[in-house]
Amino acid sequence: MINHGRARLRLLAAVSVLVVILAGCGSSSTYPTVRLTDLEPLPPRTARLDQDSPLRVAIASVLSPRGNIESYGPFLSYLSERLGRRVELIQRQTYAETNELIGRSSVDMAFICSGAYVEGKQSKGMELLVVPQVNGETVYYSLIIVPADSAVHSLTELRGKVFAFTDPLSNSGYLAVVYHLWQLGEQPETFFARTIYTYSHDNSIKAVADKLVGGAGVDSLVYSFVLEREPYLGAKIRVVYTSPPYGIPPVVVPTSLDPETKAQLREILLTMHEDGRGRQALADIKVDRFVPADESLYDSVRQMLEVVGTP
Repeated sequence: MINHGRARLRLLAAVSVLVVILAGCGSSSTYPTVRLTDLEPLPPRTARLDQDSPLRVAIASVLSPRGNIESYGPFLSYLSERLGRRVELIQRQTYAETNELIGRSSVDMAFICSGAYVEGKQSKGMELLVVPQVNGETVYYSLIIVPADSAVHSLTELRGKVFAFTDPLSNSGYLAVVYHLWQLGEQPETFFARTIYTYSHDNSIKAVADKLVGGAGVDSLVYSFVLEREPYLGAKIRVVYTSPPYGIPPVVVPTSLDPETKAQLREILLTMHEDGRGRQALADIKVDRFVPADESLYDSVRQMLEVVGTP
Protein backbone atom coordinates (compact mmCIF):
# COMPACT_ATOMS: atom_id res chain seq x y z
CA MET A 1 0.00 0.00 0.00
CA ILE A 2 1.36 3.39 -1.03
CA ASN A 3 1.36 6.32 1.36
CA HIS A 4 1.02 9.86 0.01
CA GLY A 5 0.81 13.32 1.56
CA ARG A 6 -2.63 14.86 1.24
CA ALA A 7 -1.70 18.51 1.03
CA ARG A 8 -4.39 20.37 -0.83
CA LEU A 9 -3.97 23.26 -3.22
CA ARG A 10 -5.05 26.58 -1.73
CA LEU A 11 -7.05 27.56 -4.81
CA LEU A 12 -9.09 24.32 -4.91
CA ALA A 13 -12.00 24.65 -2.52
CA ALA A 14 -13.11 21.31 -1.07
CA VAL A 15 -16.86 20.81 -1.10
CA SER A 16 -18.14 17.98 1.06
CA VAL A 17 -21.70 17.86 -0.14
CA LEU A 18 -23.37 19.35 -3.18
CA VAL A 19 -27.05 18.85 -3.82
CA VAL A 20 -28.75 20.16 -6.91
CA ILE A 21 -32.53 19.94 -6.93
CA LEU A 22 -34.06 20.00 -10.39
CA ALA A 23 -37.80 20.44 -10.73
CA GLY A 24 -39.82 17.70 -12.37
CA CYS A 25 -41.73 18.06 -15.63
CA GLY A 26 -38.70 19.60 -17.38
CA SER A 27 -39.42 23.25 -16.65
CA SER A 28 -36.88 25.23 -18.65
CA SER A 29 -37.21 28.24 -16.34
CA THR A 30 -36.10 26.34 -13.25
CA TYR A 31 -32.45 26.73 -12.30
CA PRO A 32 -30.42 24.48 -9.99
CA THR A 33 -30.29 25.35 -6.31
CA VAL A 34 -26.99 24.61 -4.60
CA ARG A 35 -26.89 23.81 -0.90
CA LEU A 36 -23.41 23.68 0.62
CA THR A 37 -24.45 23.51 4.26
CA ASP A 38 -26.50 20.31 4.30
CA LEU A 39 -23.92 17.85 5.61
CA GLU A 40 -26.29 15.27 7.03
CA PRO A 41 -25.69 11.70 5.80
CA LEU A 42 -28.22 10.52 3.27
CA PRO A 43 -30.41 7.69 4.57
CA PRO A 44 -30.50 4.50 2.50
CA ARG A 45 -33.52 3.62 0.42
CA THR A 46 -35.70 1.15 2.28
CA ALA A 47 -38.34 0.40 -0.34
CA ARG A 48 -39.30 0.71 -3.98
CA LEU A 49 -39.34 4.32 -5.19
CA ASP A 50 -42.82 5.80 -5.23
CA GLN A 51 -43.83 8.58 -7.60
CA ASP A 52 -43.23 11.30 -5.00
CA SER A 53 -39.68 10.16 -4.21
CA PRO A 54 -36.92 12.08 -5.98
CA LEU A 55 -34.39 10.09 -7.96
CA ARG A 56 -30.95 10.60 -6.42
CA VAL A 57 -28.11 10.75 -8.92
CA ALA A 58 -24.51 10.87 -7.72
CA ILE A 59 -21.73 12.22 -9.91
CA ALA A 60 -18.20 11.50 -8.77
CA SER A 61 -15.96 14.55 -8.63
CA VAL A 62 -14.33 13.97 -12.02
CA LEU A 63 -15.12 17.63 -12.57
CA SER A 64 -15.23 20.21 -9.80
CA PRO A 65 -18.72 20.85 -8.31
CA ARG A 66 -19.26 23.95 -10.42
CA GLY A 67 -18.23 22.08 -13.54
CA ASN A 68 -20.71 19.29 -12.78
CA ILE A 69 -23.59 21.73 -12.39
CA GLU A 70 -22.80 23.46 -15.67
CA SER A 71 -22.34 20.20 -17.57
CA TYR A 72 -24.99 17.90 -16.11
CA GLY A 73 -27.84 20.33 -15.45
CA PRO A 74 -29.56 19.83 -18.84
CA PHE A 75 -29.04 16.06 -18.67
CA LEU A 76 -30.69 15.85 -15.25
CA SER A 77 -33.55 18.09 -16.36
CA TYR A 78 -34.14 15.75 -19.30
CA LEU A 79 -34.04 12.72 -17.02
CA SER A 80 -36.52 14.40 -14.67
CA GLU A 81 -38.92 15.08 -17.55
CA ARG A 82 -38.75 11.52 -18.86
CA LEU A 83 -39.22 10.02 -15.41
CA GLY A 84 -41.93 12.47 -14.34
CA ARG A 85 -40.26 12.97 -10.98
CA ARG A 86 -37.74 15.29 -9.32
CA VAL A 87 -34.06 14.48 -9.66
CA GLU A 88 -31.48 15.30 -7.00
CA LEU A 89 -27.81 15.57 -7.89
CA ILE A 90 -25.63 14.42 -5.00
CA GLN A 91 -21.90 15.08 -4.90
CA ARG A 92 -19.16 14.24 -2.46
CA GLN A 93 -15.56 15.37 -2.38
CA THR A 94 -13.96 11.96 -2.97
CA TYR A 95 -14.66 8.92 -5.12
CA ALA A 96 -14.67 6.75 -1.99
CA GLU A 97 -17.50 8.80 -0.49
CA THR A 98 -19.51 8.41 -3.69
CA ASN A 99 -18.90 4.66 -3.59
CA GLU A 100 -20.20 4.64 -0.01
CA LEU A 101 -23.43 6.29 -1.16
CA ILE A 102 -23.91 3.55 -3.73
CA GLY A 103 -22.98 0.78 -1.30
CA ARG A 104 -25.52 2.06 1.27
CA SER A 105 -28.19 2.47 -1.45
CA SER A 106 -28.37 6.17 -0.55
CA VAL A 107 -28.42 7.07 -4.25
CA ASP A 108 -30.24 5.41 -7.13
CA MET A 109 -27.79 5.96 -9.98
CA ALA A 110 -24.21 7.21 -10.25
CA PHE A 111 -21.63 8.34 -12.78
CA ILE A 112 -18.29 7.10 -11.47
CA CYS A 113 -14.68 6.55 -12.52
CA SER A 114 -13.47 3.22 -13.90
CA GLY A 115 -11.12 2.69 -10.97
CA ALA A 116 -13.85 3.50 -8.47
CA TYR A 117 -16.16 1.02 -10.24
CA VAL A 118 -13.68 -1.85 -10.06
CA GLU A 119 -12.96 -1.19 -6.38
CA GLY A 120 -16.60 -0.52 -5.55
CA LYS A 121 -17.92 -3.64 -7.25
CA GLN A 122 -15.57 -5.69 -5.10
CA SER A 123 -16.17 -3.93 -1.79
CA LYS A 124 -19.52 -2.11 -1.94
CA GLY A 125 -21.73 -3.90 -4.41
CA MET A 126 -22.83 -2.04 -7.52
CA GLU A 127 -24.06 -2.97 -10.97
CA LEU A 128 -23.27 -1.61 -14.41
CA LEU A 129 -26.27 0.10 -15.98
CA VAL A 130 -24.93 1.57 -19.24
CA VAL A 131 -21.72 3.12 -20.53
CA PRO A 132 -21.26 6.33 -22.53
CA GLN A 133 -19.97 6.27 -26.07
CA VAL A 134 -17.72 9.20 -26.97
CA ASN A 135 -16.44 9.80 -30.49
CA GLY A 136 -17.73 6.37 -31.42
CA GLU A 137 -15.69 4.61 -28.69
CA THR A 138 -16.20 3.29 -25.17
CA VAL A 139 -12.60 3.85 -24.07
CA TYR A 140 -10.53 6.73 -22.74
CA TYR A 141 -6.91 7.36 -21.74
CA SER A 142 -4.76 8.55 -18.89
CA LEU A 143 -2.69 11.59 -19.83
CA ILE A 144 0.34 12.92 -18.00
CA ILE A 145 0.53 16.68 -18.46
CA VAL A 146 3.16 19.29 -17.58
CA PRO A 147 3.43 23.09 -17.95
CA ALA A 148 3.93 24.05 -21.59
CA ASP A 149 7.38 25.55 -20.97
CA SER A 150 8.57 22.66 -18.78
CA ALA A 151 11.78 20.88 -19.77
CA VAL A 152 10.03 17.56 -18.99
CA HIS A 153 9.13 15.30 -21.93
CA SER A 154 8.38 11.97 -20.21
CA LEU A 155 7.28 10.53 -16.89
CA THR A 156 10.87 9.58 -16.02
CA GLU A 157 11.87 13.27 -16.18
CA LEU A 158 9.33 14.11 -13.47
CA ARG A 159 11.58 12.56 -10.82
CA GLY A 160 11.92 14.93 -7.87
CA LYS A 161 8.96 17.08 -8.96
CA VAL A 162 5.67 17.78 -7.18
CA PHE A 163 2.92 15.71 -8.82
CA ALA A 164 -0.87 16.00 -8.65
CA PHE A 165 -3.07 12.94 -8.44
CA THR A 166 -6.81 13.34 -8.82
CA ASP A 167 -8.22 10.87 -6.29
CA PRO A 168 -6.96 7.62 -4.71
CA LEU A 169 -9.65 5.66 -6.62
CA SER A 170 -9.16 7.44 -9.96
CA ASN A 171 -7.95 5.20 -12.75
CA SER A 172 -6.59 7.88 -15.09
CA GLY A 173 -5.65 10.30 -12.32
CA TYR A 174 -3.92 7.83 -10.01
CA LEU A 175 -3.90 4.11 -10.79
CA ALA A 176 -2.61 4.28 -14.38
CA VAL A 177 0.21 6.63 -13.38
CA VAL A 178 1.29 4.51 -10.42
CA TYR A 179 1.13 1.36 -12.56
CA HIS A 180 3.36 3.02 -15.16
CA LEU A 181 5.82 3.88 -12.40
CA TRP A 182 5.68 0.27 -11.18
CA GLN A 183 6.60 -0.88 -14.67
CA LEU A 184 9.67 1.37 -14.39
CA GLY A 185 10.56 -0.12 -10.99
CA GLU A 186 9.52 3.04 -9.13
CA GLN A 187 7.02 4.12 -6.47
CA PRO A 188 5.47 7.57 -6.04
CA GLU A 189 6.72 8.22 -2.51
CA THR A 190 10.36 7.83 -3.57
CA PHE A 191 10.07 9.03 -7.17
CA PHE A 192 8.27 12.36 -6.66
CA ALA A 193 9.35 15.08 -4.25
CA ARG A 194 5.74 15.31 -3.04
CA THR A 195 2.28 14.30 -4.21
CA ILE A 196 -1.09 15.96 -3.65
CA TYR A 197 -4.72 15.16 -4.44
CA THR A 198 -6.85 17.76 -6.22
CA TYR A 199 -10.11 15.71 -6.20
CA SER A 200 -11.13 16.66 -9.74
CA HIS A 201 -9.46 16.50 -13.14
CA ASP A 202 -10.17 20.11 -14.04
CA ASN A 203 -8.50 21.16 -10.79
CA SER A 204 -5.43 19.09 -11.74
CA ILE A 205 -5.33 20.69 -15.19
CA LYS A 206 -5.46 24.18 -13.69
CA ALA A 207 -2.83 23.29 -11.10
CA VAL A 208 -0.43 22.36 -13.91
CA ALA A 209 -1.38 25.41 -15.98
CA ASP A 210 -0.65 27.65 -12.97
CA LYS A 211 2.63 25.81 -12.30
CA LEU A 212 1.59 24.83 -8.79
CA VAL A 213 2.78 21.31 -9.60
CA GLY A 214 5.30 19.89 -12.05
CA GLY A 215 2.87 17.40 -13.56
CA ALA A 216 -0.44 15.60 -13.17
CA GLY A 217 -2.34 12.56 -14.37
CA VAL A 218 -5.72 13.39 -15.95
CA ASP A 219 -8.65 11.86 -17.82
CA SER A 220 -8.34 12.37 -21.59
CA LEU A 221 -12.08 13.06 -21.94
CA VAL A 222 -12.02 15.75 -19.26
CA TYR A 223 -8.83 17.18 -20.74
CA SER A 224 -10.55 17.65 -24.11
CA PHE A 225 -13.68 19.04 -22.47
CA VAL A 226 -11.82 21.56 -20.30
CA LEU A 227 -9.67 22.81 -23.18
CA GLU A 228 -12.78 23.27 -25.31
CA ARG A 229 -14.48 25.19 -22.50
CA GLU A 230 -11.36 27.18 -21.51
CA PRO A 231 -9.13 27.20 -24.63
CA TYR A 232 -6.56 29.54 -23.09
CA LEU A 233 -5.36 26.59 -21.00
CA GLY A 234 -4.14 24.82 -24.12
CA ALA A 235 -1.22 27.23 -24.38
CA LYS A 236 -0.22 26.57 -20.77
CA ILE A 237 -0.04 22.76 -20.69
CA ARG A 238 1.43 19.92 -22.71
CA VAL A 239 0.83 16.13 -22.82
CA VAL A 240 3.98 14.02 -22.32
CA TYR A 241 2.40 10.56 -21.99
CA THR A 242 -0.75 8.83 -23.24
CA SER A 243 -1.68 5.48 -21.71
CA PRO A 244 -3.19 2.44 -23.42
CA PRO A 245 -7.02 2.59 -23.71
CA TYR A 246 -9.18 1.80 -20.68
CA GLY A 247 -12.89 1.10 -20.33
CA ILE A 248 -14.78 4.39 -20.16
CA PRO A 249 -16.19 5.59 -16.79
CA PRO A 250 -19.58 3.87 -16.40
CA VAL A 251 -23.05 4.61 -15.10
CA VAL A 252 -23.92 2.29 -12.21
CA VAL A 253 -26.77 1.51 -9.83
CA PRO A 254 -26.87 -0.12 -6.39
CA THR A 255 -27.56 -3.84 -6.54
CA SER A 256 -30.58 -3.17 -4.32
CA LEU A 257 -32.33 -0.85 -6.78
CA ASP A 258 -35.74 -2.23 -7.68
CA PRO A 259 -35.90 -3.90 -11.13
CA GLU A 260 -38.65 -1.61 -12.42
CA THR A 261 -36.69 1.59 -11.78
CA LYS A 262 -33.51 -0.01 -13.11
CA ALA A 263 -35.22 -1.01 -16.35
CA GLN A 264 -36.80 2.42 -16.73
CA LEU A 265 -33.47 4.20 -16.28
CA ARG A 266 -31.72 1.89 -18.72
CA GLU A 267 -34.42 2.43 -21.35
CA ILE A 268 -34.28 6.24 -21.00
CA LEU A 269 -30.50 6.37 -21.25
CA LEU A 270 -30.25 3.96 -24.18
CA THR A 271 -32.82 5.90 -26.23
CA MET A 272 -32.20 9.55 -25.33
CA HIS A 273 -30.08 10.11 -28.46
CA GLU A 274 -33.21 9.48 -30.54
CA ASP A 275 -34.86 12.85 -29.80
CA GLY A 276 -33.65 16.43 -30.10
CA ARG A 277 -33.66 17.39 -26.42
CA GLY A 278 -31.94 14.18 -25.48
CA ARG A 279 -29.22 14.69 -28.10
CA GLN A 280 -28.62 18.23 -26.83
CA ALA A 281 -28.37 17.04 -23.21
CA LEU A 282 -25.88 14.39 -24.32
CA ALA A 283 -23.92 16.98 -26.28
CA ASP A 284 -23.60 19.10 -23.13
CA ILE A 285 -21.74 16.25 -21.40
CA LYS A 286 -19.82 15.39 -24.61
CA VAL A 287 -21.45 11.97 -25.02
CA ASP A 288 -22.66 10.54 -28.36
CA ARG A 289 -25.09 8.12 -26.76
CA PHE A 290 -25.29 5.48 -24.05
CA VAL A 291 -24.79 1.82 -24.98
CA PRO A 292 -25.20 -1.51 -23.14
CA ALA A 293 -22.47 -2.18 -20.59
CA ASP A 294 -19.70 -4.72 -21.17
CA GLU A 295 -17.96 -5.94 -18.01
CA SER A 296 -14.83 -6.93 -19.94
CA LEU A 297 -14.12 -3.25 -20.59
CA TYR A 298 -12.67 -3.03 -17.08
CA ASP A 299 -10.41 -6.10 -17.12
CA SER A 300 -7.21 -4.07 -17.59
CA VAL A 301 -8.17 -1.77 -14.69
CA ARG A 302 -8.73 -4.83 -12.48
CA GLN A 303 -5.30 -6.17 -13.40
CA MET A 304 -3.60 -2.88 -12.51
CA LEU A 305 -5.50 -2.61 -9.24
CA GLU A 306 -4.37 -6.11 -8.26
CA VAL A 307 -0.75 -5.05 -8.78
CA VAL A 308 -0.82 -1.54 -7.34
CA GLY A 309 -3.71 -1.54 -4.84
CA THR A 310 -5.08 1.70 -3.39
CA PRO A 311 -3.26 4.13 -1.04
